[in-house]
Amino acid sequence: MTITARDLMQEQVICVGPNTPLINVYRLFVEEEINGAPVVDETGALLGVISSSDLLRTIQEEDEQVSSDATYFQEDGRLFELGWHGSSVEFQNRLEQRCVQDAMTPAIVSVPPSALLPEIAKTFRADRVHRVLVTENDKLLGIISTFDLVRLLE
Repeated sequence: MTITARDLMQEQVICVGPNTPLINVYRLFVEEEINGAPVVDETGALLGVISSSDLLRTIQEEDEQVSSDATYFQEDGRLFELGWHGSSVEFQNRLEQRCVQDAMTPAIVSVPPSALLPEIAKTFRADRVHRVLVTENDKLLGIISTFDLVRLLE
């Protein structure tokens, strides 16, 4: 049996817009138990992908920026490092201002619906991604994740 991208893909794709706050993306990922989503504009045009790795990178960048921008002292005057264990209001405020377009990966890794299983697997490995979009004429038809490939092995 020949397996194509159309056979493997999930047609119900959860997408986000470029102006979606990152905190909302985080909540969406937790609620839907996903770790990435295509980014589309109001017309449905693909702009990129946002992943949990993108979220973590952005949080780390904000944490490093806040830590380098300010000096924080304990009551006894000793310097302390905020990092993940602090509760900087500035850090939280800055993070709340970040949206998908600030963190997304603009590169789109896609395959046509006719792509065969070996081509799909090769795309995952060659591009070092965990999801591949299935597109035709620049239109999003579905998504295939590494979990979809693993499901074939069960």
